[in-house]
Amino acid sequence: MSYIPREVPEGAIRYNTDSNKMEVWIGDKWMIVSTSSPNLDGGARACYAGGGKDPSAGNPTVNTIDFVTIATTGNAIDFGDMTESKNNMAPAASSVRGYFIGGGNHPTNDRLNTIEYITFSSTGNALDFGDLNTTTADEKSRMGGCNSPTRGIGAGGLSGNSNRIFYITMTTSGQGEDFGDMTANKEVPSGCSSPSRGIFFSGSDGSSTIYNSIDFITIATLGNAQDFGDVTINRMSKAAASNSTRGIFAGGKISPASTGTIIDYITIATRGNTMDFGDLSVAADHANTGCSSPVRMLISGGGTGPNAGLNNIQYITIATQGDSVDFGDRTNDQRRATGISNANGGL
Repeated sequence: MSYIPREVPEGAIRYNTDSNKMEVWIGDKWMIVSTSSPNLDGGARACYAGGGKDPSAGNPTVNTIDFVTIATTGNAIDFGDMTESKNNMAPAASSVRGYFIGGGNHPTNDRLNTIEYITFSSTGNALDFGDLNTTTADEKSRMGGCNSPTRGIGAGGLSGNSNRIFYITMTTSGQGEDFGDMTANKEVPSGCSSPSRGIFFSGSDGSSTIYNSIDFITIATLGNAQDFGDVTINRMSKAAASNSTRGIFAGGKISPASTGTIIDYITIATRGNTMDFGDLSVAADHANTGCSSPVRMLISGGGTGPNAGLNNIQYITIATQGDSVDFGDRTNDQRRATGISNANGGL
């Protein structure tokens, strides 16, 4: 399987049966993603960690992790626990490990710089990976996350007080280091990626302003984000996920009194504005979480009001525009949880 097609789209993924390796097309060549068989859909897992209902109603954050197999439908089952209770973590993943970066804790209101990881193939508790290299509280929580097959990214921060972008090298335990800056200070920008490009979708200033801008970075090259395009309807706290070519954004808060059902999408390799994909069957904001395989995107949890948490899981087929369909339920009803998967080489 050594031939090269005449035209290969950036981020295309293949399984090389000669070398038994997963490969991605970057630039002008195939690059190795994984040395094991690919999790294209059949065995791919989606894991959901942490979260909590509204802290003002006396609801603490949790440390639970549960999972589903993306290609099936059904309810989530227990995976293990994080080292501490958290919400609003930035997600990243490889085909082997999943990472939870930073986060917050209620009712103590601590902002946490810790990074934890799990091994997808083995249920069990999360382990310590390292720390974010910051002492600034607002840079530790409510970041957006994305990754390449080897590098994890966290961007933005609490109350719209941070435009900082961090990165980790996922194969090496250690600190989250400085990558560059976003185009503006943003709280909860939703992240997704191809193997080479990271996308951060809208976000807010932590108050009344919700941005419509989309940023992008080249994950292999340290530096500041650039403008990608705009969203059709401004919103924050939405689910995001991708396959190697298409980024999807679902739900989100349109205003303090309005929760969205909108699903829209971009082609990651081509700058431009979002386009309509369909609608969620259940409206969700408050950081409903997304993760995916090359075939499906799952949208889970979130909320619809100040004290509400949802336990439902919805799914769409990424290549086919349309509305979401019921998948099953989480083990608890949480919002501001974090979702990751080991499909797409961890995208």
